Amino acid sequence: MALTPRLDLRQSQSLVMTPQLQQAIKLLTLSNLELETFISDEVEKNPLLDTGELSTESGEERQDESAAQGSDEILSAGPSESEAALDMEGHTDSFTNNSLSDSDGPLDGQLGLNGASSGSGAIGDSADFENMLATEITLTDHLMDQAGAVLSGTDLFVAQHIIDQIDECGYLQADLLELAQRLNVGLVDIQRILGVVQTFDPVGVGARNLAECLALQARDADRYDPAMARLIDNLDLLAKGALPQLKRICGVDDEDLMDMISELRNYDPKPGCKIGGGEVQSVVPDVFIAERGNKWIIEVNSATLPKVLVNRSYYSELKDGAQDKQSKEWLNECLADANWLVKALDQRQRTIVKVATEIVKQQEDFFRKGVAHLRPLTLKNVAEKIEMHESTVSRVTSNKYLSCSRGTFELKYFFTSGIQSSTGGEAASAEAVKSHIKTLIDGEDPKKILSDDKLVALLNDRGFDIARRTVAKYRESLGLGSSVQRRRQKALEGRAA
Repeated sequence: MALTPRLDLRQSQSLVMTPQLQQAIKLLTLSNLELETFISDEVEKNPLLDTGELSTESGEERQDESAAQGSDEILSAGPSESEAALDMEGHTDSFTNNSLSDSDGPLDGQLGLNGASSGSGAIGDSADFENMLATEITLTDHLMDQAGAVLSGTDLFVAQHIIDQIDECGYLQADLLELAQRLNVGLVDIQRILGVVQTFDPVGVGARNLAECLALQARDADRYDPAMARLIDNLDLLAKGALPQLKRICGVDDEDLMDMISELRNYDPKPGCKIGGGEVQSVVPDVFIAERGNKWIIEVNSATLPKVLVNRSYYSELKDGAQDKQSKEWLNECLADANWLVKALDQRQRTIVKVATEIVKQQEDFFRKGVAHLRPLTLKNVAEKIEMHESTVSRVTSNKYLSCSRGTFELKYFFTSGIQSSTGGEAASAEAVKSHIKTLIDGEDPKKILSDDKLVALLNDRGFDIARRTVAKYRESLGLGSSVQRRRQKALEGRAA
């Protein structure tokens, strides 16, 4: 067989990740607040993009009537096809909401946020959330203000280093001997200045462990007598519920011991958490759900987004002034990028509504009856129903929140694994099972604490085929202790009462 050069013609398909496709994928994962920042950056870079109403003197601003193409089509189409579809030449110069409120009118007051429906922009006009967020002073600043009022010179310098080692809960996370060696200060001086810091507000700050924190608060309340000191020194016995042993150690009777325990329960084990916290962060929903009659209204919350427009009149001015080829190419590139962004934003909104609508269909019992009726649901189930790829649904539900009459939930909250029914019926979601476990434990008799085995039997009676280890895992995820821990806790509560 001779080795000779030859020409072969081959045909193949491939997906090229152009910058536009990468941008479309990125837009799907962003929340509304993150998208607002992204749009601001794009407006700064592209002179043809604008936020707000543009003049319609020439009739050039028209709504996009051909934006029905889904995000999956953008992501799966080849570069030439998708880019040609987005070369709108003035047919998609404005970004419109196309939400259900456009045809059905404003939503009822169930949606909150000043009653604004998506697309109205009423939130931005009537309330400035940034000004409503209070920035609190940090714990370190709070302690330094007090140190500066009572200390000076070397003592203030040492106090500053001590305060820098206090965590957000108020505990000192440093070894005093190492601190003394590092600052070249005597250990006695370090201990003396720490004693001063421990007198600062909040009471209990600067402690090195829980026992010292409670002791500082007991001293401040003038309750630190020998019996209380012995009780605080034996917190491990208190945690075990060894009350007879504690009575002997403290030398008190039942009434005095219960009074001391009640006193300890009033102290704060994390005093530093009272101060600080920084800027308060609020969750802004990306989707609104409300029931009107027998129908569900699903809207994207575009009140947090600026209206993105292509300034075609400015494009005409620049085009007339552009003389060289390089300037014309740059201007055409800006126009193409602006058209793509407007198109991609519109498709993002449509895709979010499409996914949220299917979630409401699948979880309608949750919205009507509560978490106990949450059904098992996977990304694949929703993707198949709306004929999109599973990865697209995953991106749409990332960092997105849904607001309904039952509260605000992350979209991924509605995707849960299933627990098989013991009666052969439909499976139940893990969140629904957790809700039943919490209800059973909250209603248990203090004298008849439910074990995990008993919980399994009760859940089986309710139609849940669940293993004991799964019950224990769900119980721990809810922050509920074991039967032994709950029995001990309720016994202490009963005696203290």
